[in-house]
Amino acid sequence: MLLSEPVVLFAALCFIGVAIGGITAFVIFWPLSLVHLRDRHPAVHADLGPGPFLGGKALRWLLGGAYRQVRDAQFTGLATPARVAGFVIIASMAASAILWLWALLLQ
Repeated sequence: MLLSEPVVLFAALCFIGVAIGGITAFVIFWPLSLVHLRDRHPAVHADLGPGPFLGGKALRWLLGGAYRQVRDAQFTGLATPARVAGFVIIASMAASAILWLWALLLQ
């Protein structure tokens, strides 16, 4: 085969590193976005429910792009990187899992 098991596992580990970077960005930008909502758009913040940091409704709202309905450039400037970071986390963890499974098949 073109790729050996250690090479595939190393690539999977690299994707874990990318996911850690995404988690770091998410943990920076999403709370800042929520604080901005709490301070300047309390009705929208209330719609997300109590403790929206990892709440399902709030994450669907963010990842689905519904946050763009809030017409506030400062807020969308904070929420957009959080959304991108969320997708980076999901994509890199999925890629890592696929590569790990591929490494199992190479054994």
